[in-house]
Amino acid sequence: MGADLLLQELVKQKVKVVFGYPGGAVLPLYDAIYRNSFHNILVRHEQGAIHSAEGFAKSTGEVGVAFVTSGPGATNAITGIADAKSDSVPLVVFTGQVATTVLGTNAFQEAKIIEITKPITKASLQVTVAKQLPEVVRRAFKLAVNGRPGPVVVDLPKNVMTESVSDSTNLSEMSENPLKMSTAVRQKLVEKLQKSKKPILLIGGGILSANASREVRQFIEKYQIPVVSTLLGLGVVPKNEKLFLGMGGMHGTYAANMALSECDFLLNIGSRFDDRLATKPAEFAPKAWIAHLDIDPHELNKIIKADLAEVADAKDVFQQLLKADFELGPINQWYLQLRSWQKKYPYHYRRQEGVIKPQEVVEEVGRLTQSAAIVVTDVGQHQMWAAQYYPFSKPRQLITSGGLGTMGFGLPAAIGAKVANPQKTVVLFVGDGGFQMTLEELAVIKQYDLDLKIILINNHALGMVRQWQDLFYEKRRSQTIFDKQPNFLGIAQAYGIENLKLNPNNWKEALADAFSQKHCVLIEAPVPQLEEVTPMIAPGAPNHEMFGIK
Repeated sequence: MGADLLLQELVKQKVKVVFGYPGGAVLPLYDAIYRNSFHNILVRHEQGAIHSAEGFAKSTGEVGVAFVTSGPGATNAITGIADAKSDSVPLVVFTGQVATTVLGTNAFQEAKIIEITKPITKASLQVTVAKQLPEVVRRAFKLAVNGRPGPVVVDLPKNVMTESVSDSTNLSEMSENPLKMSTAVRQKLVEKLQKSKKPILLIGGGILSANASREVRQFIEKYQIPVVSTLLGLGVVPKNEKLFLGMGGMHGTYAANMALSECDFLLNIGSRFDDRLATKPAEFAPKAWIAHLDIDPHELNKIIKADLAEVADAKDVFQQLLKADFELGPINQWYLQLRSWQKKYPYHYRRQEGVIKPQEVVEEVGRLTQSAAIVVTDVGQHQMWAAQYYPFSKPRQLITSGGLGTMGFGLPAAIGAKVANPQKTVVLFVGDGGFQMTLEELAVIKQYDLDLKIILINNHALGMVRQWQDLFYEKRRSQTIFDKQPNFLGIAQAYGIENLKLNPNNWKEALADAFSQKHCVLIEAPVPQLEEVTPMIAPGAPNHEMFGIK
């Protein structure tokens, strides 16, 4: 049957696990899963399936796979698919569909998922006869990883899944054309680097997609070039590397943002100059000669007009620059200036006796995990505190929703990361708002006995939105304060999850004990409601105009 043929092709694609939820249109597929003992993680909501597949993909670099049914099952997956498109996450999402004989008749649980998902996928494909399945599946996996990675939807009408297959179409290979940097471009970059007195390397999530982290570290070490990272690039360069200036942008370090403002040469590889980094494009890196190299031609000159814009693979770019074997000019004054900014204006917060500060919780988790955990976050203040204060040291160590900023991402993404990395410590930082959006996935953690450590940063508020209201809306806290909350420990208990609430008097000891457990623990950390993420750049202000620095 078509369903068996689909699973056979997934095995050929080395798929070890899928995240899914059954329904009427995919009954033949789930029957094949049963008969073939195929590994499906049963999520509790289709959004959870996609975010789990994202967590799997982001932590491994492999394609994440999800199964959902037709109609509401497919539309429930939309948020996750859009999130994956924004963050360049390779996914293949198989959606059930009504039979081809009733397509277009508004049949029960029919949705035009191809049309709906086209703007948020690399491709949306529909199989109309079973013998097409191997070809379409292979194409979907190639599309998901080739060039700029992203999600692909494959729509599966029910009768295609039950159709007998006597033969299949010939499988054609999609050609891979690695985008090589031209010799002329390499020579131009080397020439500009040698003449530069204030160079900066800017790296983003594209480094991870290209598996170029090792080459980046070699490049920095060999040529001693200071580096700034985007949120999604954190971990490519260890936080304690002396040439690493930290994260740039709205909640980045003072040193990183000042370096972006004062540099005379900016080499951007794998970052798309989004508005959280280039907060005021008209005044971004105003003194710099800018080179932008990216796998996606649509990102070049879209936000920042570069002096050199080239479509190229990040790994190839660094390999070629390493072979160029050049020397920088005298930039000792630049080093001194950067170190001065780092020393004078580091990230900081004010400790208070008898109060648990969220920044300190992140630091303590970093110490307990020896900087080695896979850190998953939801979206909000806790996300930025994790980015600022966890000592990231490895690529693919931070799993977060960057471009779309999806609340509810964290819990299912942590499940996917743990399924993919069962031997590694996985920690989730989540806020009291985002936690309530996908907390049904606690059932998955219990069912599969996943050893996650969930740090619930509870400030009884939608913290980041509240912070913006205080700063830019004269403290009119409209619908951002949670006067009434559920008993989070009681919810964890109902799902059979171990739980505790940190007490200011002994919270570090309790945290250490929780991390020594071999099962999931929900750790509620009550923190001040009005704690703010600093430093910050106001929306529309240039990078050098930060406030909240000491």
